[in-house]
Amino acid sequence: MDAHDTELKRELDATLHARRELGEEYESALVDSFLEKVDQRVDAVVDRRVRRQLAEQQMAQARGARSTRGSDSWAERFGFGIISLVLAIPLSAIAVTQAGLSGLVVAWAGIVGVNMVQAARSNAALFGRRRAERDSDWQE
Repeated sequence: MDAHDTELKRELDATLHARRELGEEYESALVDSFLEKVDQRVDAVVDRRVRRQLAEQQMAQARGARSTRGSDSWAERFGFGIISLVLAIPLSAIAVTQAGLSGLVVAWAGIVGVNMVQAARSNAALFGRRRAERDSDWQE
């Protein structure tokens, strides 16, 4: 039982005590007064719960927006490109020493392929929109 419930219990006791002292002619006014206090208590609890739920939803939306926006950042794409070029040097050297020119071509085809997949993943909305536009043009 929290403080507000204890307060309501005291209010009820006071209302019942006042009813005994004042008589039945004031019963309606006393009950109305008590019910108004209960109504205010219920409104306060509901208001607090709704505010808490709205705040939680806003936080969840902010976290979701931040995580999707962060995955497509320019710095991440730039870093991926730099790392792939840095790794291309030893991969090229290994490919040339092991398989010659054909090994070099295969290594660079893999590097280009990985970068194309990364670009497609980063720009999925762009590719999806173009596909949707092309499909709608086809249907007309």
